[in-house]
Amino acid sequence: MVTANPLSHVPETVVFSAVLRPYRSLSPHGFGLLMAAIALCSFLVGFAFWLMGAWPVVGFCGLDVLLIQLAFRLNYRDARAAEEISLTRERLSVTQISPRGESRETGFNPYWARLEVEHQPEIGVTALSIASHGARLAIGSFLPPVERERFAVALSAALAKVRSPGG
Repeated sequence: MVTANPLSHVPETVVFSAVLRPYRSLSPHGFGLLMAAIALCSFLVGFAFWLMGAWPVVGFCGLDVLLIQLAFRLNYRDARAAEEISLTRERLSVTQISPRGESRETGFNPYWARLEVEHQPEIGVTALSIASHGARLAIGSFLPPVERERFAVALSAALAKVRSPGG
C-alpha cells in the first residue's frame, strides 16, 4: 500500500535569498551621451588634422571611437553575470549565471556549509567562498569589498538562524 505524504508538495520556506549582480555606474543613456561627446571630440581633432594636411590621422580618430565603444560593450556584456543564493532549512543553493546566460547550480547542506571570508585590514573583504566536505565555491567575486562584507554578514546571520534549534 502506498500512502501519499500531504506535506511532500509543500514548498520549503526560504530563509534567505539574494541575487548578486556586478555594479555598473553608467546608465545606457549616460553611455550614449559619453559616446556622443567622444565622437564629437574625435571628429574635431580629426578635422583639425585634415585641415593641416595630415588626412590619414582622421581614420585613427574614427578607430579610437570604435575601440572605446567595443570596450564598453564588452563591459556591459560581462554585467549580465549574476549569482542567485537561496537558503532554506534543508539546502543552501547557489546558481551562478555566466554573461552568456549559462547557469550552474551548486547545493550545500546548510548545517555543514561554512562561509569563508578573506579579509585584509586596509581593503576589507577580498574574497568569499562557501565550503563543505572539501568542496569550495567562490561567490561574489565581482562585488566591491564593502558589498562583499555586507553580504557576508547577512548570509552568516541566515546560516546561524537555520542552524539554531528554534530557527
